[in-house]
Amino acid sequence: MGQNSKFIYERPVWEPERREAAFFYRLEHGSEIINFTETLVFPANQSISNIPQNLLNNVLNSLSLALGISYYKLYCPKQVVFENIQLSKGQAEFWNTLYRKGLGEFFYQNKIDFRGLISFPFNPSQDNRTLPNPPLSGREYSVSSPDKGETEGVLVAPTERSLVGIGGGKDSIVAAEFLKSLRKPFTGFAVETHTIKEQVTKLLGVDLIHIRREIDPRLLELNKRPDIYNGHVPVSSIYAFIGLLAALLYDYRYIIVSNEQSANYGNTTYLGESINHQWSKSFEFEMLFQEYVKNFLTPDVAYFSLLRPFSEIAITKCFVNYPQYFPVFSSCNRNFKITEKTDRKWCLECSKCAFTYAMLSAFLPKQELLNIFGQNLFTKTTLVPIYKKLLGVMQIKPFDCVGTPEEVQTAFYLAMKSGEYDNDKAMRFFKEAVLSKIKNIDTMSKEVFNLSDEHRIPREFREVLKVD
Repeated sequence: MGQNSKFIYERPVWEPERREAAFFYRLEHGSEIINFTETLVFPANQSISNIPQNLLNNVLNSLSLALGISYYKLYCPKQVVFENIQLSKGQAEFWNTLYRKGLGEFFYQNKIDFRGLISFPFNPSQDNRTLPNPPLSGREYSVSSPDKGETEGVLVAPTERSLVGIGGGKDSIVAAEFLKSLRKPFTGFAVETHTIKEQVTKLLGVDLIHIRREIDPRLLELNKRPDIYNGHVPVSSIYAFIGLLAALLYDYRYIIVSNEQSANYGNTTYLGESINHQWSKSFEFEMLFQEYVKNFLTPDVAYFSLLRPFSEIAITKCFVNYPQYFPVFSSCNRNFKITEKTDRKWCLECSKCAFTYAMLSAFLPKQELLNIFGQNLFTKTTLVPIYKKLLGVMQIKPFDCVGTPEEVQTAFYLAMKSGEYDNDKAMRFFKEAVLSKIKNIDTMSKEVFNLSDEHRIPREFREVLKVD
């Protein structure tokens, strides 16, 4: 860790004419001083609301901390400095938790002792403040439109429209189709667009708000240096704060994501902390984020996961009812990495590809899977060790967005019943080394489809729990 390092969060800037938000950071390491700028570019063809300045500043400051984690992790300095942000104790505790748990996998992989490392400074006098931004309804507003110029009025009540994160995978497709079946108006939003996301949105028949994230190129250069830490960051928490700003700019009441109950399941433990690759998709993060927004920013925007009660395998069972998406969707994260963008839908090498293939094998004929993936992943020798981890034979679950061992075991069990995979390497391993050790597999195979009561879906959306 950078014992002689300091990380400074400078004042962010919003430029409404250019629809850009810029975030500035400074890293001081020994005699080296590195300045970073990250920019978010919002679409110019959409009218934006004139957010009260106090609210805008608070949201931008929060976004600065969320985005800053990518630059902070280069040296993980104990000393952090805010040039214009005043945190209360409650706010500081939120950020301490987000950095500690959101960087859990990063700490584990880099063998960093995080205990006592992260302690954001706060001002005790801030604890007595009331919510800085009361409800927007009843306030005067002005809206800037490229076509109509400036219009004014009074906000009667928050709009009931929703922004739905579109990732291009089966989960966001299922959530969007649920909303369509419930006749709930929504718009898709994506941070960094991709052909896959665009094709999925087109099939959904909805508009897409595309937000461009311009990461400072020096970050990518520094990641190649041997003295720099590199690794996973809680990107879903970053998207949550970007979604919040987008919802306020474009007048949306809800930010809906598609995180399932399986995201709560960790990978391993390290220094007394559960390490979860998907922590920023977990129910714990969802609750913390909701409370942070409500208590410190605005009560007018609600963030929640529509699929929280569902397991990954239950979502997959729903997804196969929408075959129109089979040719265009992808759950392979390598498509969307900054340094590895590709037009291929599946890399056919990672744990996410292996997991998705297993999930779909439970419900689709083998030929249909071959049409989607181009090859049979149960026959790939290189994937057998990954399947061992997914099935729970190895101690550590793969560091990827995958479901629980029980879900994978159930998928293999259901696929086995079809008889189509009997001679495949992964299926032979399941039958020989795993199946006999599972107690009451039929009971387990039913339980993984049960809906969880652990969710925060608003009442007006709970009809989704009745969708089959």
